[in-house]
Amino acid sequence: MSTTPAPQAAQTRAARRAPAQRRAQIADAARDLARDEGLSAVTMRAVATRAGVTPALVAHYAPSMDALVADTFATIVGDELDELDAMTTDGPAVERLATLLGTLLDGSRDDVTLVWVEAFAMGRRSEQLAEAVRDHMDRWQKALHYLIDDGISEGDFRIDDAADAAWQLLGMIDGLNAQALVRWGGASDRSLLLRRAVEGMFGLSRGALDVPPTTPRKVATP
Repeated sequence: MSTTPAPQAAQTRAARRAPAQRRAQIADAARDLARDEGLSAVTMRAVATRAGVTPALVAHYAPSMDALVADTFATIVGDELDELDAMTTDGPAVERLATLLGTLLDGSRDDVTLVWVEAFAMGRRSEQLAEAVRDHMDRWQKALHYLIDDGISEGDFRIDDAADAAWQLLGMIDGLNAQALVRWGGASDRSLLLRRAVEGMFGLSRGALDVPPTTPRKVATP
Protein backbone atom coordinates (compact mmCIF):
# COMPACT_ATOMS: atom_id res chain seq x y z
CA MET A 1 0.00 0.00 0.00
CA SER A 2 1.52 3.31 -1.07
CA THR A 3 1.20 6.60 0.76
CA THR A 4 1.07 10.08 -0.67
CA PRO A 5 3.87 12.32 0.61
CA ALA A 6 2.80 15.37 2.61
CA PRO A 7 2.93 18.72 0.85
CA GLN A 8 6.32 20.46 1.00
CA ALA A 9 4.93 23.39 2.99
CA ALA A 10 3.76 21.10 5.74
CA GLN A 11 7.10 19.31 5.83
CA THR A 12 9.06 22.55 6.29
CA ARG A 13 6.88 24.15 8.96
CA ALA A 14 9.00 26.25 11.30
CA ALA A 15 9.75 24.81 14.68
CA ARG A 16 7.72 26.18 17.55
CA ARG A 17 9.51 28.60 19.86
CA ALA A 18 8.83 29.85 23.35
CA PRO A 19 7.16 33.29 23.43
CA ALA A 20 10.31 34.98 24.77
CA GLN A 21 12.40 33.44 21.98
CA ARG A 22 9.90 34.54 19.34
CA ARG A 23 9.83 38.11 20.68
CA ALA A 24 13.62 38.19 20.64
CA GLN A 25 13.66 36.87 17.09
CA ILE A 26 11.30 39.62 15.94
CA ALA A 27 13.21 42.31 17.84
CA ASP A 28 16.51 41.14 16.30
CA ALA A 29 14.97 41.18 12.83
CA ALA A 30 13.68 44.72 13.35
CA ARG A 31 17.07 45.90 14.62
CA ASP A 32 18.97 44.35 11.71
CA LEU A 33 16.48 45.79 9.23
CA ALA A 34 16.82 49.29 10.70
CA ARG A 35 20.61 49.15 10.59
CA ASP A 36 20.61 47.90 7.00
CA GLU A 37 17.83 50.01 5.50
CA GLY A 38 16.83 52.66 8.03
CA LEU A 39 14.17 52.97 10.71
CA SER A 40 11.45 53.70 8.15
CA ALA A 41 11.98 50.19 6.74
CA VAL A 42 10.68 48.62 9.96
CA THR A 43 7.19 47.59 8.83
CA MET A 44 5.22 44.51 9.82
CA ARG A 45 5.70 42.82 6.46
CA ALA A 46 9.40 43.65 6.22
CA VAL A 47 10.10 42.43 9.74
CA ALA A 48 8.21 39.22 9.03
CA THR A 49 10.26 38.63 5.88
CA ARG A 50 13.53 39.30 7.69
CA ALA A 51 12.56 37.00 10.57
CA GLY A 52 11.21 34.26 8.29
CA VAL A 53 7.76 34.29 9.86
CA THR A 54 4.30 35.44 8.84
CA PRO A 55 3.05 39.02 9.33
CA ALA A 56 0.34 37.59 11.55
CA LEU A 57 2.99 36.19 13.90
CA VAL A 58 4.70 39.57 14.06
CA ALA A 59 1.35 41.19 14.85
CA HIS A 60 0.78 38.64 17.60
CA TYR A 61 4.09 39.27 19.36
CA ALA A 62 4.39 42.98 18.46
CA PRO A 63 0.79 44.22 18.39
CA SER A 64 1.95 47.87 18.25
CA MET A 65 4.33 48.75 15.42
CA ASP A 66 4.90 52.17 17.00
CA ALA A 67 6.22 50.40 20.09
CA LEU A 68 8.39 48.05 18.03
CA VAL A 69 9.89 50.96 16.08
CA ALA A 70 10.54 52.92 19.29
CA ASP A 71 12.14 49.88 20.96
CA THR A 72 14.26 49.25 17.86
CA PHE A 73 15.50 52.83 17.89
CA ALA A 74 16.26 52.67 21.61
CA THR A 75 18.21 49.43 21.25
CA ILE A 76 20.39 50.67 18.39
CA VAL A 77 21.26 54.09 19.77
CA GLY A 78 21.52 52.78 23.34
CA ASP A 79 24.06 50.17 22.26
CA GLU A 80 26.10 52.87 20.51
CA LEU A 81 26.13 55.11 23.56
CA ASP A 82 27.16 52.21 25.81
CA GLU A 83 30.00 51.40 23.40
CA LEU A 84 31.22 55.00 23.25
CA ASP A 85 30.96 55.35 27.03
CA ALA A 86 33.25 52.36 27.39
CA MET A 87 35.72 53.88 24.90
CA THR A 88 35.91 57.21 26.74
CA THR A 89 36.01 56.16 30.38
CA ASP A 90 39.70 56.56 31.18
CA GLY A 91 42.26 59.28 30.64
CA PRO A 92 42.25 63.09 30.57
CA ALA A 93 39.04 64.70 29.35
CA VAL A 94 40.84 66.30 26.37
CA GLU A 95 41.95 62.89 25.11
CA ARG A 96 38.54 61.35 25.74
CA LEU A 97 36.80 64.15 23.85
CA ALA A 98 39.23 63.82 20.94
CA THR A 99 38.54 60.09 20.77
CA LEU A 100 34.78 60.64 20.91
CA LEU A 101 34.73 63.26 18.15
CA GLY A 102 37.03 61.22 15.94
CA THR A 103 34.87 58.12 16.35
CA LEU A 104 31.56 59.88 15.73
CA LEU A 105 32.75 61.61 12.56
CA ASP A 106 34.87 58.94 10.89
CA GLY A 107 32.02 57.76 8.63
CA SER A 108 31.79 54.29 10.16
CA ARG A 109 28.47 54.92 11.92
CA ASP A 110 26.28 56.13 9.08
CA ASP A 111 23.79 53.34 9.78
CA VAL A 112 23.16 54.69 13.28
CA THR A 113 23.09 58.26 11.98
CA LEU A 114 20.33 57.29 9.55
CA VAL A 115 18.35 55.76 12.41
CA TRP A 116 18.69 59.03 14.35
CA VAL A 117 17.76 61.27 11.43
CA GLU A 118 14.70 59.23 10.50
CA ALA A 119 13.64 59.06 14.15
CA PHE A 120 13.58 62.87 14.37
CA ALA A 121 11.15 63.01 11.43
CA MET A 122 9.08 59.94 12.27
CA GLY A 123 8.76 61.01 15.90
CA ARG A 124 6.42 63.79 14.81
CA ARG A 125 3.79 61.15 14.10
CA SER A 126 4.61 58.71 16.91
CA GLU A 127 4.69 59.88 20.50
CA GLN A 128 6.30 56.60 21.59
CA LEU A 129 9.19 57.17 19.21
CA ALA A 130 9.40 60.85 20.14
CA GLU A 131 9.68 59.91 23.80
CA ALA A 132 12.45 57.42 23.05
CA VAL A 133 14.31 60.09 21.04
CA ARG A 134 14.02 62.62 23.88
CA ASP A 135 15.20 60.07 26.43
CA HIS A 136 18.31 59.20 24.44
CA MET A 137 19.06 62.83 23.62
CA ASP A 138 19.01 63.38 27.38
CA ARG A 139 21.41 60.46 27.85
CA TRP A 140 23.81 61.92 25.28
CA GLN A 141 23.61 65.38 26.79
CA LYS A 142 24.36 64.04 30.27
CA ALA A 143 27.31 61.98 29.01
CA LEU A 144 28.81 65.04 27.28
CA HIS A 145 28.01 67.18 30.32
CA TYR A 146 29.98 64.85 32.60
CA LEU A 147 32.91 64.78 30.20
CA ILE A 148 32.98 68.57 29.95
CA ASP A 149 32.75 68.89 33.74
CA ASP A 150 35.78 66.61 34.01
CA GLY A 151 37.69 68.84 31.60
CA ILE A 152 36.76 71.92 33.64
CA SER A 153 37.87 70.23 36.87
CA GLU A 154 41.18 69.27 35.24
CA GLY A 155 41.74 72.91 34.24
CA ASP A 156 41.71 72.28 30.49
CA PHE A 157 38.22 73.38 29.43
CA ARG A 158 37.23 77.01 29.97
CA ILE A 159 33.44 76.85 29.80
CA ASP A 160 30.93 78.90 31.80
CA ASP A 161 28.02 76.44 31.48
CA ALA A 162 28.87 72.79 30.86
CA ALA A 163 25.23 71.79 30.32
CA ASP A 164 24.68 74.39 27.58
CA ALA A 165 27.99 73.48 25.97
CA ALA A 166 26.93 69.83 25.89
CA TRP A 167 23.67 70.69 24.11
CA GLN A 168 25.52 72.86 21.59
CA LEU A 169 28.14 70.20 20.92
CA LEU A 170 25.45 67.55 20.47
CA GLY A 171 23.66 69.72 17.93
CA MET A 172 26.88 70.24 15.97
CA ILE A 173 27.59 66.50 15.88
CA ASP A 174 24.05 65.67 14.76
CA GLY A 175 24.07 68.31 12.04
CA LEU A 176 27.41 67.32 10.56
CA ASN A 177 26.56 63.62 10.59
CA ALA A 178 23.21 64.30 8.92
CA GLN A 179 25.01 66.18 6.15
CA ALA A 180 27.25 63.16 5.66
CA LEU A 181 24.25 61.01 4.70
CA VAL A 182 23.89 62.96 1.44
CA ARG A 183 27.66 63.05 0.97
CA TRP A 184 27.86 66.83 1.30
CA GLY A 185 31.45 67.76 2.02
CA GLY A 186 34.18 65.34 2.99
CA ALA A 187 34.38 63.30 6.16
CA SER A 188 37.85 64.61 6.93
CA ASP A 189 36.67 68.21 6.43
CA ARG A 190 33.72 67.75 8.79
CA SER A 191 35.92 66.21 11.45
CA LEU A 192 38.51 68.96 11.18
CA LEU A 193 35.93 71.75 11.23
CA LEU A 194 34.25 70.31 14.31
CA ARG A 195 37.51 69.85 16.19
CA ARG A 196 38.59 73.42 15.47
CA ALA A 197 35.18 74.80 16.47
CA VAL A 198 35.16 72.84 19.73
CA GLU A 199 38.72 73.89 20.53
CA GLY A 200 37.57 77.49 20.24
CA MET A 201 34.43 76.87 22.33
CA PHE A 202 36.36 75.16 25.10
CA GLY A 203 39.35 77.49 25.18
CA LEU A 204 41.78 74.84 23.93
CA SER A 205 44.87 75.44 21.86
CA ARG A 206 44.65 74.74 18.14
CA GLY A 207 45.24 71.05 17.46
CA ALA A 208 44.49 69.97 21.03
CA LEU A 209 41.70 67.67 19.82
CA ASP A 210 43.61 66.10 16.96
CA VAL A 211 43.75 62.34 17.43
CA PRO A 212 47.40 61.25 17.29
CA PRO A 213 48.22 58.62 14.66
CA THR A 214 48.40 55.07 15.87
CA THR A 215 51.96 54.08 16.66
CA PRO A 216 52.89 50.91 14.74
CA ARG A 217 53.46 47.96 17.01
CA LYS A 218 57.10 46.94 17.16
CA VAL A 219 57.74 43.36 16.16
CA ALA A 220 60.50 41.62 18.08
CA THR A 221 63.27 40.27 15.88
CA PRO A 222 65.10 37.10 16.73
